[in-house]
Amino acid sequence: MITLEQWAEARRLHRAENVSIKEIARRLGLARNTVRAALRADAPPSRERGPRGSLVDKVEPQVRVLLAEHPKMPATVIAERIGWTHSLTILKDRVRELRPLFLPPDPADRIEYAPGELAQCDLWFPPVPIPVGASATRVLPVLAMTCGYSRVTDAVMIPSRKGGDILAGMWEIIGGWGRCPRTLVWDREAAIGGTGRLSAPAASFAGTLGVRIKLTPARDPESKGLVERRNGYFETSFLPGRSFVSPLDFNAQIKVWLSGVANARHLRSIGTTPATRWTADRAGMVELPPVAPQVGLTGRIRLSRDYYVRIDGNDYSVNPASIGRFVDWIATPALVAITCAGQIVATHQRVWASGATITDPEHRSIARALRTEFAATRDRATRARRDTRSHSDGHVVALRALPDYDALFGVAFDPAPVTHDTPATTAERQ
Repeated sequence: MITLEQWAEARRLHRAENVSIKEIARRLGLARNTVRAALRADAPPSRERGPRGSLVDKVEPQVRVLLAEHPKMPATVIAERIGWTHSLTILKDRVRELRPLFLPPDPADRIEYAPGELAQCDLWFPPVPIPVGASATRVLPVLAMTCGYSRVTDAVMIPSRKGGDILAGMWEIIGGWGRCPRTLVWDREAAIGGTGRLSAPAASFAGTLGVRIKLTPARDPESKGLVERRNGYFETSFLPGRSFVSPLDFNAQIKVWLSGVANARHLRSIGTTPATRWTADRAGMVELPPVAPQVGLTGRIRLSRDYYVRIDGNDYSVNPASIGRFVDWIATPALVAITCAGQIVATHQRVWASGATITDPEHRSIARALRTEFAATRDRATRARRDTRSHSDGHVVALRALPDYDALFGVAFDPAPVTHDTPATTAERQ
């Protein structure tokens, strides 16, 4: 069989040097008919063999029937249904070839974004427990946002995946940018739009900023593939070899890494670095409103005798003077503030652990003074009830002297004194 090199040399000798077929056959050690065939050929010689039979050929009709009914049936299940006892590799290869014939194509477009058009948002859960105080650790969520045009990415660790904390993290990132993309893309995150409709806090947040929050279809991570790939990049390039002493330490480290590495590296998809495109991307965003949106966890409760309010699994003390009244609380990632009738009655640093009790010493002193005053008031009331007669219906009955009743009934129980030497008096006595 003639090789590719011999085929090329035979054609060169015949076309460029006008060497005869006989001489070419002699020089290359080939038969003259082989040389003639090489000169007549329009393409190089191929060593591809024709199709050979396979053990799968006999069961291919059964495989087609199963795939027609269940296009996504795994190859292992198909092997079980058809009673396959041979190697799974050749069966999987054949199933891989046949499956596209029964599944409709699902093409993915490459989308070009305009400056300031959108940012994709997602939660990333680093598989590293973070110390949160009192020898406690937690796996905390990280909010990541990636701009579509520049691919600039920012991230911040937040206390929980509740709506108020997520919106607080978004506002921290957007506030750092100084402007907001016109569209914020989210998946069906429960606190943002788990039912397919925006939650009330998320809709209020978007309305205050004057932007739109777009929810992707369910179970479609490709709709926000930019930020999904950044999450994987975090795990492979940021986490290895690092340790963290607190959430603040985590945020400080990732901020330095994002500005110095992630947003400074050359990306083939945009042909430059994200930092280079950031100026144009930011110029296309909308300006921030003069009033900040409402973020953080909020609630309203009537303060009980136990003057504590439970927020995200922790108990925070409140001024006991507000017992029995409604108090409103708001918890940002850094601070917890509690108000009553518009007046601040407690402020605490937010604790990211769970099951903690946070007490202000001033509140404890006020409670002690109120308990003392209450006990004194109760004692005075007890003494007053003991010294005052009253009917069963509660009205007070005055205590009168016995002569008052003598005068009322006209009876004199105090006669004149009697002497023993007066007969009349003795007779009257008898």
